[in-house]
Formats: sequence, structure tokens, C-alpha cells
Amino acid sequence: MKTPIKTGLMAYGMSGRVFHAPFINGHPGFELSAVVERHEKKAVQRYPGIKSYNQTEELLSDKEIELVIINTPNNTHFDLAKQALQAGKNVLVEKPIAATTAEVKELYDLSRQVNKHLMVYQNRRWDSDFLSVKEVIESGRLGELIEVHFRFDRYKPMLSPKLFKENKSSAPNGLTYDLGPHLIDQAISLFGRPLRFRKTTGTYREGSEVNDYFNYHLSYPHQLNVNLTSGLLIAEPLAAFVVHGTLGSYIKDRVDVQEAQLGNSVSPTCPEYGIEPTGSEGKLVTMGLDNQKNTELVESERGQYMQLFDAVYHTIRNNTLYPITEEHIAWQIEMLEANG
Repeated sequence: MKTPIKTGLMAYGMSGRVFHAPFINGHPGFELSAVVERHEKKAVQRYPGIKSYNQTEELLSDKEIELVIINTPNNTHFDLAKQALQAGKNVLVEKPIAATTAEVKELYDLSRQVNKHLMVYQNRRWDSDFLSVKEVIESGRLGELIEVHFRFDRYKPMLSPKLFKENKSSAPNGLTYDLGPHLIDQAISLFGRPLRFRKTTGTYREGSEVNDYFNYHLSYPHQLNVNLTSGLLIAEPLAAFVVHGTLGSYIKDRVDVQEAQLGNSVSPTCPEYGIEPTGSEGKLVTMGLDNQKNTELVESERGQYMQLFDAVYHTIRNNTLYPITEEHIAWQIEMLEANG
């Protein structure tokens, strides 16, 4: 393997601690070199030897750092990505990359001007439950698809203490820009750009200034209908993935364990990492001759966010195409910023 990519984290809150540092530290292609910590120096305690900066400008001025991970609040992503590119860094930025398609174009144009890679962190392409859905769809066992439902249900009636998430002036915000990028990216990764879409949003929590419910209806060729739904007042979550085709149906709950394991300090290199517990299998129902119904439980392959970091490494070192492309992100933001 070539020289490890010296990497800097823009923050070490939950996201840095759970979704980034364990992978950068555990992947032989990277070196966790620096982090921005304005107050408590927790990263240094966990990863002795790394540099802990007080300001983002200090990290961006570090000439050794090749890759900057932007894992700060949503409303800072665009400006920080722009600053990092102008500083000559490759950039991995959490979703949403920006609030508008115009901002997306500006960032990708800038990345080409400075000859650096701009990549968006869409880790849920590597959730075990979604990988199961993808495998069943691509196997053709459902026949021609008719109807697809992806959901992300939560029950969180209290407003977030993180004001940037609840203040309507801190765009991009609301549930659409929080969980919407996950569901839209999963749909795009499977089906591409829809022929058309319809967006519906609502605000139901007391005192909320931002949307806490959304539904997207995506229309695809061959009369395929895809529905993406999320809400913060769903007391009884429904199945997260429901797919109906001419030959059968597949139903799968949201059971990926990676976030919970990482939160409990389980290393992504542990043998048990990413493996769903017994009893979490998806249900595949297909119709045989004489309309005989066949039911099968489908085990998921291991969830593995490390594959995203594999892609980041090969994009930077070998100039391969990052799987979440500029087109994918442009289509996503187009749907997020649409009126609804």
C-alpha cells in the first residue's frame, strides 16, 4: 500500500468519535494526524500523538494533511469545504454537502480548479439492511419492480438542544436535510435519477421552526413508484424497506448495528462488527406455479462502513471514481431544496 493519507478531522463530537476516527485509525491507508477541538481535548486522550488544534484555520494551514473530513454542523459544510479546497486539501464532507444545487456546482467546479477530490460521506450505502435489499433486488427474484418504500422512523417529540438543527435561519436544516440525504441517496444508488418527484413536508412538534416529516414520491420508468418517508413522531416504526415486484415481495427492518457498536467502542476490525443479530433476517415472499406462496428468510451480509473509506483511499491514491458521484449529489440536493 502506498504512503498513508494524513487526515485531519474538523471536529471530535459524536460524529468524529463514532463515524470517522475509528476508521481512519484502523485503515492502513490513512493516518489520523490532527483534529480541531476547541474545548476538551478528548481525541488526544484516545489517540495519543495526534495534533489537537483550537481553530479550523490551524488545521487547514497544516501542510502535512492531505485529507480534511468536514463533520461540523450542516450550515458550515459549504463554507468549510470551500476553505479546505482552497487550502489544497482533498475533502470528505458529511451530508448534506450544501443547501442548493448552485452551491454544489460551485464546490465541484472549485475541486477541479485546484485538482483535488471532493467526496460526500453517504455511509448508509453500506448498512447491512440496505445491502440485503440491494442484493434481493439485483438478483431479479422479485421480477419487475412495482412499488418500493424506504422509511426512517423516529419518535423524538422534544426539540434538539443543538440550536442549529432547529433554527430555520440556520439552513440547511429540518428533517429533510438531516435524514433525507440518506434515503434519497439509497434510492439514487439503486435506481438513478427519477423522471419526476413530488415532495411533501410537515411540522408537527410543538414549537418547531423546521420540518419534522417528509415524503418523497419518485416516479421511474416502467411505472416504478418509490416512496421515501421519515418522521420524528412515529411511535410504532414500520418496516424500513418494503419492495414489491411482479414475482414477489421483500420486507426488511432497519437493524444495522454499526452505529450502536461504534458508540460502544467496538472496533470496525472486530470479527463481530457489522453482523446483524439472529432473528433480524429479511422476509422474501415469492409466488411459484399455481400461485403457491414461498417464504424465505434472508440473512444480510456484514455491514461495513470501512468500504466507504476504501473508496476514499482509492479515489485519492489511484484516481478511481468515487461511488457517490457529483451527479448523484446534484440530484439529491435538487430534491432536498425543492418546495414541498
